[in-house]
Amino acid sequence: MTSTGVWLTGARGNVATTAIAGARALARGETDTTGLVTAREPYSRLALPDVGEFVFGGHDIREQSLLESARNLSENGVPSPEIVDTVAEDLRHIDRRIETGTALNCGAAVDDLADRGSLDERLPVGEVVDRIRDDYRAFRREHDLDRVVVVNVASTEPPLEDPDRYDTLDAFERAIAENDRDLPASALYAYAAIVDGHPYVNFTPSTGSALGGLRELADDRNVPHTGRDAKTGETLVKSALAPMFGGRNLHVRSWEGHNVLGNDDGQVLEDEANKAGKLASKGGVLDSILPDIEHNRVRIDYTPSLGDWKTAWDYVHFEGFLNTEMKMQFTWEGSDSALAAPLVLDLVRLLAHADERGEGGLQRHLASFFKAPIGVDEHDLSRQFALLDAYVDRHSMEAAVE
Repeated sequence: MTSTGVWLTGARGNVATTAIAGARALARGETDTTGLVTAREPYSRLALPDVGEFVFGGHDIREQSLLESARNLSENGVPSPEIVDTVAEDLRHIDRRIETGTALNCGAAVDDLADRGSLDERLPVGEVVDRIRDDYRAFRREHDLDRVVVVNVASTEPPLEDPDRYDTLDAFERAIAENDRDLPASALYAYAAIVDGHPYVNFTPSTGSALGGLRELADDRNVPHTGRDAKTGETLVKSALAPMFGGRNLHVRSWEGHNVLGNDDGQVLEDEANKAGKLASKGGVLDSILPDIEHNRVRIDYTPSLGDWKTAWDYVHFEGFLNTEMKMQFTWEGSDSALAAPLVLDLVRLLAHADERGEGGLQRHLASFFKAPIGVDEHDLSRQFALLDAYVDRHSMEAAVE
């Protein structure tokens, strides 16, 4: 059996903490696989690594321990205090594998969270990358892992201005060599992973592996990668509902979405610079599915008392036969991290599967997991699932032939 390491950027954050606690609870038989896409048919037919066997490590910029993060989350009920107690020793052990990361160009809101400090920003960019690569290598070597899947679950960065200037691998590596201080942390983590053959997932709206130069590198090295901005709540509902309006030829005049959330992610998104990337990925889904929509707006507001819970209220004003104006409203309430964490585990399993079979480059069949899937213009959720279904069918046929 192959062994899979999971390296989480933002390892002490809410999503990472919930993913780790959930994986260890699964391993101990304390919870079931509800929420894991890969646990249900047809996706469970794939030969995927066991979540309970994952070895975790990561980078973070905070001093708060993994166990402290889990206990803080449990005050809101997810994970439960009982689950946290059960996996407490596991969390203490994993916490020792979390190294100091970098927050270069992550914005002032993220800098404010860096009570642990970060890789010295006076270091040349090339040295920051070298240290990240060393951390990945040491983790793989010390735990005798067959592969390490790197997952970015850190807080959202401000959008990168003029990303086209890094559109080739040569341009990106030249920027590192010339100590280009505009390069964002997510792209440095992604480069450090891909250049050494580690599969990479960008779970966030940040730049990550979306740059042309990094996509070129992934193709050259045959390394699987995917992203961007995991689809867990309101946008998930939109990507399922919007095709209904289009399919019935109902003209959507306005779609207003108002999101309120607590936790550190909500606090970071109070900063207009960090919020910009999130709003772009959330709003772009409707523009793609309903190109004749007259008005499409998304708001995100921080409400500290909500903790890890989030609420979205959507108002849809649409027009039908005989110019009849109608409306639809829905409210989505959920635990932010409980919705996201199983998808992290799913994506690790699926990228490990691709890596083991030499299926490098962009994993377009994983579009259903993301608001702004790299390299895929299709946002209709059912059609995105069809891409994943086709992937499973292909592997099922190959297995039958063998």
